[in-house]
Amino acid sequence: MTPRTWPVLEELFGPNGAQSGCWCTWFFQTNAEMRANGSAGNKELLRSRVRSGVPVGLVATGDDDRPVGWVAVAPRLGYARLARTKVAAPVDDDLTDVWSVTCFFIHRTARRRGVGAVLLEHAVRYARAHGARSVEGYPVDTGGAKKGSGDLYHGTLGMFTDAGFELVERRGANRALVRLLP
Repeated sequence: MTPRTWPVLEELFGPNGAQSGCWCTWFFQTNAEMRANGSAGNKELLRSRVRSGVPVGLVATGDDDRPVGWVAVAPRLGYARLARTKVAAPVDDDLTDVWSVTCFFIHRTARRRGVGAVLLEHAVRYARAHGARSVEGYPVDTGGAKKGSGDLYHGTLGMFTDAGFELVERRGANRALVRLLP
């Protein structure tokens, strides 16, 4: 993600900032900060991170150059909320060079077409190219049931395991921590 590709992300996220004005900043902030910032503040937070060159994620376009999807991927230590949530609590002490795939947003016209899997593949490549020793995800285990897009923004367990990620630990009835090692 670069300042040059920012307009593509703006088009993809639209006036709702992807989901409820989040602008994919939830993992960077506390609940109080999210509420105080609102959609406009969250948008500016993400834009400022992009301008500064901090890794935030990747945006994908289709054959017609229209945006089709987004994946948030960055060093785990840059996501303050991950250390405070049960689903993503660390399983080991050394988080150096661990990257996290936290969110997906797929345009409604591109859903159920494999866009998430392609984004995950590129997120792993991007993380590895930037020194990731391992890449984590915190997907939803659908148990094979069809779920709405609002429930799947972390990705599905099947998508991650199909990409070679190993189940590290189940986190509740329908969540997991997965990791891809070299």
